[in-house]
Amino acid sequence: MILLDSNEISFPDPNLLESESGIMAIGGDLSPERLYFAYRLGLFPWYNPGEEILWWCPDPRFVLFPKHLKISKSMRKIMRDEVFTFTENKCFREVIEECKDMFRKDQDGTWLSEELVNSIVKLNEAGIAKSIEVWQNNKLVGGFYGIQIGKIFCGESMFAKVSNASKAGFIHFIQSQTENLELIDCQIHSEHLESLGATMISKKDYLNRLKNNNNHES
Repeated sequence: MILLDSNEISFPDPNLLESESGIMAIGGDLSPERLYFAYRLGLFPWYNPGEEILWWCPDPRFVLFPKHLKISKSMRKIMRDEVFTFTENKCFREVIEECKDMFRKDQDGTWLSEELVNSIVKLNEAGIAKSIEVWQNNKLVGGFYGIQIGKIFCGESMFAKVSNASKAGFIHFIQSQTENLELIDCQIHSEHLESLGATMISKKDYLNRLKNNNNHES
């Protein structure tokens, strides 16, 4: 684990570091520039507000390939019946604030600090971060946001106020992006995303895909 200099935007090469925990570096700051640089290297911040910033690159990595998306019979009916409607980047800050305030079982709080929220909003304004909003009866009932790096979408957090809202938004996003999406980086395991088809791949595999993606993006 490397201690970062807050005055210089740099990170260790995650290919060259082995860490059983997945933590690659500690410290630095949460500027939009550093965040974007981190995601392009395969790193993401995850920490408790008020404590040092931790930068992660877990091995294995939890991802979802669009062609492996699983849609249950009940979800197919929900999508077919147009129970929800969807928008993109209509209210990005509201989505991230809902994710920040969402109660999660077995968690004392949220890792989304105001500083991080403000930086990700700036990445949205720069066209790098995006949100998907899920609506029902003209009310925002779910959504998620993430960082778009070429054809790789780094999913960060989601929320739902009614059953199946976030699932529907996730399915809609993947189905609407078939030509522009190689994989979704889900980062760490969750049963919710596993039920939709997410799986583990090695850190090396993920970083190689990210490198090839970055080369095509440049």
